[in-house]
Amino acid sequence: MHLLACTCDVFSACMHTVPGGREHAVDLYRRALKYGDCSGVPPEIDCRAPAIDAMVESEGAVKVVFRLDDGARVESVVIGLPRRTTLCVSSQAGCRMGCLFCTTGAHGFVRDLRTEEIVGQLFAVRHVLGRTVDNIVFMGMGEPLDNTATVVQAIRVISDQRGFDIALRRITVSTAGLPDGIRQLGAAGLPGLRLALSLNAANDHLRSRLMPVNRRYPLAVLKQALQSYPLRKKEVFFIEYVLLKGVNDTPGHAVELARFLSDIPARVNVIGCNPGPAGRFENPGEEGLRRFCALLAREGVFVRLRSSRGQDIQAACGQLGAAPR
Repeated sequence: MHLLACTCDVFSACMHTVPGGREHAVDLYRRALKYGDCSGVPPEIDCRAPAIDAMVESEGAVKVVFRLDDGARVESVVIGLPRRTTLCVSSQAGCRMGCLFCTTGAHGFVRDLRTEEIVGQLFAVRHVLGRTVDNIVFMGMGEPLDNTATVVQAIRVISDQRGFDIALRRITVSTAGLPDGIRQLGAAGLPGLRLALSLNAANDHLRSRLMPVNRRYPLAVLKQALQSYPLRKKEVFFIEYVLLKGVNDTPGHAVELARFLSDIPARVNVIGCNPGPAGRFENPGEEGLRRFCALLAREGVFVRLRSSRGQDIQAACGQLGAAPR
């Protein structure tokens, strides 16, 4: 049994024979997860976090490389903003999706992470590195909804009020567009959890070229899954659009995106592509980014231009890629 894979209720149920009963178990759980003090946890319960193999820091971002028990390596990124700190966690070693603009997919897929390996990234950043973490985004290595059950359990642990106590509204799961995973996530009973979709093109021909997952799940199928997702009142989907110079940045692309989102409550986050596999794509630059955002706004789309942090340490969007081994 691993402590970092357990909610407080599960841990307490396993500790029912320990003197002090449930109240003592809850106290042990709180001390371990909230404060990093595992001294009272019985030795038969594992509470080790993944080992930190390397750490690289630049202005506004810290990349942490973890080495797992079998030697696989995954990366997390701590992103510091003026009012909050966000931890970008990985859900797989490698990735099966093969998106052309993403370094992680270029290394192929090794394996899914276990719950304790996902939660352990937060534990290590908070209690080994001593960093405050306000928000969690599942935007690191891997496709979270290719490992849905494990990611859901990790979210339950991370959001448990008697442990890490990070509210569901501060947790975002990003997907390349797996309809079955979207439906499973929607049925998991996690009200307030944020769902982000990496879209990047709103026509099937272009999206299938950039993101092979679209060949299996075209946009019409993806839209059906989104429309069945149980958003609460005033909640929206977060649409991620990586802008690639001369590829998906024309006025026509903006119109296609607006049409796709016309019956979906959504906010679009536009970000310029970062240097990736073999320098295949170019960033359109500040002027190009602002021009595309203006085109979307003209079509009635709620859009924000997002800055990218950690480019110089290969920690920005699409750059995570310590070859898993």
